[in-house]
Amino acid sequence: MFWKILVVLIISMIPLVELRGAIPVAVGMDLGLPEWLVLIVAIIGNLIPVPIIYYFARKFLEWGVKRNWKPLKQFCGFCLKKGEKAGDKLLKKAGNYGTYFALFLFVAIPIPGTGAWTGTLAASILKLDFRKTVISIIAGVLTAGLIMLAVSLGFFKVLFGG
Repeated sequence: MFWKILVVLIISMIPLVELRGAIPVAVGMDLGLPEWLVLIVAIIGNLIPVPIIYYFARKFLEWGVKRNWKPLKQFCGFCLKKGEKAGDKLLKKAGNYGTYFALFLFVAIPIPGTGAWTGTLAASILKLDFRKTVISIIAGVLTAGLIMLAVSLGFFKVLFGG
């Protein structure tokens, strides 16, 4: 059972895959884990990288801009400029608390490219408040997890009967 839990945990920590991939894999492979345990493990795995991303992503990008290696400098500069531009636009439209609600929605909608990794990266680039960011990300991950579990259970039930 430990190894099955570890598989779900690790898959849910992978960027862009996150719990959006871990839950369907666990349900589809019929790992024999209770659904509530799959959900909890996937949520925990998805949230583990959040503080690391928040505290180090912007620092890494700022560090990369100062390097002499042109590809790194260009990539980090592009990410910072693009993120700050999009963030300024969002802040103007949504306001302070609307920004955190938008962050919640961004993380909660389980489609590729949205999720805790991307949401936390955006929050880091925008220098959003850590506490409010984490609350928004947790709420979004919980919502996405429930959606993915419901969809996965329904899909595999229809596909394989039962």
